[in-house]
Amino acid sequence: MGIHTDLTDAQWERLEPFLPASNGRCGRWRDHRQVVNGVLYRLRTGVQWRGLPEQYGPWKTVHERHRRWSADGTWEMLLRRMQAEADAADEIDWDVAVDSTSVRAHQHAAGARLAPPPRAHKGARAVGQSRSGPGGTERPAGGGGAGGEALGRSRGGFTTKIHLSADGRCRVLSLVITPGQCADCTQFQPVMEGIRVPRLAAGRPRTTPNSVSADKGYSNRRTRHYLRRRGIRHTIPEKRDQAAGRARRGSAGGRPPGFDKDRYKKRNTVERAINKLKAFRAVATRYDKRGYVYLGTVTTAALVIWLRS
Repeated sequence: MGIHTDLTDAQWERLEPFLPASNGRCGRWRDHRQVVNGVLYRLRTGVQWRGLPEQYGPWKTVHERHRRWSADGTWEMLLRRMQAEADAADEIDWDVAVDSTSVRAHQHAAGARLAPPPRAHKGARAVGQSRSGPGGTERPAGGGGAGGEALGRSRGGFTTKIHLSADGRCRVLSLVITPGQCADCTQFQPVMEGIRVPRLAAGRPRTTPNSVSADKGYSNRRTRHYLRRRGIRHTIPEKRDQAAGRARRGSAGGRPPGFDKDRYKKRNTVERAINKLKAFRAVATRYDKRGYVYLGTVTTAALVIWLRS
C-alpha cells in the first residue's frame, strides 16, 4: 500500500499469546492479525475507517474490535506486557521524564452521544482496573458533553491534552488524557501513579523510577512534596517568581530546591517520545469522538513503539 504498517512475524509472535479468544457464542472471529494490521494502518495514516483497504477485511469489524479493546483494556494489557518483558531484560532506563502535549481535535471528533462506554467483558485480560487507562487513571466516562470526552478549549482551539511519562529510551510508561485547557501540574500525580510495570515472575509491579525530570510547569510545593514523600529524586527548575518569593522571606523561605543540570538535559527524552507518538496521524489529530477510544488509539501507538524498540 506504499506505507509499511503491518506487524512483522517476530512482532506478531510476541502479541498473539495474549490476545483474547472467541467465546464461540457469536460465531468465529475474523483473524486477529488481519484486524490488528487494519488498526495499525488507520493509526499511521489517519484514514477514515470506511477508507480502510479491503485487505484488512470489513471496516466495521476493524473499528468495532478497536473500540472494544479500548474499552476493556486489551490494548493497555498488551502495552503492560511489552513493558514487563523489557524490564525483565533490564532494558528500561528508569530515569523518567514527564511532560504533556496538546492535540488538535478534528471537527468530527465533537458530538459524541450522551451514553457511557461499554462495560468490560468478562474475558478481558487487562492489567489492573479494566476501566482504567494505561496510566491507571479513570477513563473519561463519557455522557457529560465535550469535557466528559476529554475535549476542551485552549489556544489551539478544540483540543485534547496527552499527559505522559517516558523512560530514558523515549518510550511511554504511562498516559492520561484531559481536555486541552487542563494545567500540566494537576495531572502530575496521576501520571506518576500510572507507572506500573508488572513483573514476569512473582512480585509487585515496579512503580518507582530512579529519578524524575520535568519542566517549570510542574514546579510547585505539592509536586515536590509528593516526590519527597515517595523518596524519588527529582530535577524540576524553580520558577523565577517562586525564587523571588523565597528570597523575600529570608531564612523562613527555606533552602532552594536542588537542581542537577546534567540530569535535566535528559528531559528531552519525553519530548522525543511525544514526537514518536505524533508520527501516527490518528494521534497527531484526534478523530475519535469518544475519549476512551482516543486513549486506546494513543495506547496502541505506544505499544507499536515498544514493539519496534
